[in-house]
Amino acid sequence: MKTKNIPRISTRGYYDLSSGKKIKNNSYHLYPKKSFQTLSGKKELVIMSHGLRNNKVDAIHKFMIAKKRLKQLGYVYPVIGFSYDSNPKGAHLKKSALKALYVGQKIAKENGSNLSKFIIDFKGKNPDTKIRLIGHSLGTEVILSTIKKLAYSSKNQDIVESVYFFGSSIPSELLGIKKYGKLVQKIVRNKIKNYYSPVDEVLKQSHNDGLIKNPLGYLGIRGKTIPKIIQIRVYPKNHRFVSYAAMLKSFP
Repeated sequence: MKTKNIPRISTRGYYDLSSGKKIKNNSYHLYPKKSFQTLSGKKELVIMSHGLRNNKVDAIHKFMIAKKRLKQLGYVYPVIGFSYDSNPKGAHLKKSALKALYVGQKIAKENGSNLSKFIIDFKGKNPDTKIRLIGHSLGTEVILSTIKKLAYSSKNQDIVESVYFFGSSIPSELLGIKKYGKLVQKIVRNKIKNYYSPVDEVLKQSHNDGLIKNPLGYLGIRGKTIPKIIQIRVYPKNHRFVSYAAMLKSFP
């Protein structure tokens, strides 16, 4: 599958990889721009948000995995990627992994402003197009932040059709009714599917080390939650997105 077939919404270079501080005020960049013109009037589309430690090339690979798997499941609509600065400095080194994780989380949350802006812009021109969001690992934090930003305006009710979380690094209680469950209920029209795994070695280690508190993708949602959320326990080979994508049996 050629990478040119994967349109991308990109905020690469917008955030400092050492601190997470925003260094560009642009909302987003579309690439290739012409490919987004062909999305106009489509019945629906998917936006995929990747996880930590993905440079630009790695991110494209994740988008290709999503596109290929959805095609195998009979999904015929466009799949586009949201590529952001998820490769903070020192993420691959044990001594700096914790700091890099916090920087990555900060950048992911900040990108909620960027992705929500794209969704509002796109739906403004294409109100009948259904938008579905897929997030893996840290990418689910981008999506939750996006939903929180969208919830600032009542005009955005039901603006997102459905959401799919794979191996989420979000603390499990955040989707509960006492936290952001009501916001999600308001913004997501149809459903939120949470694919979680009690054998996810990366999330388990992060949980045991206290790096991520009660990861949603490891423990599932705790406490009272909203009716639109569906929990699916899966047993992927490992934490990688390709392993979680293989667990997907139907879409949407």
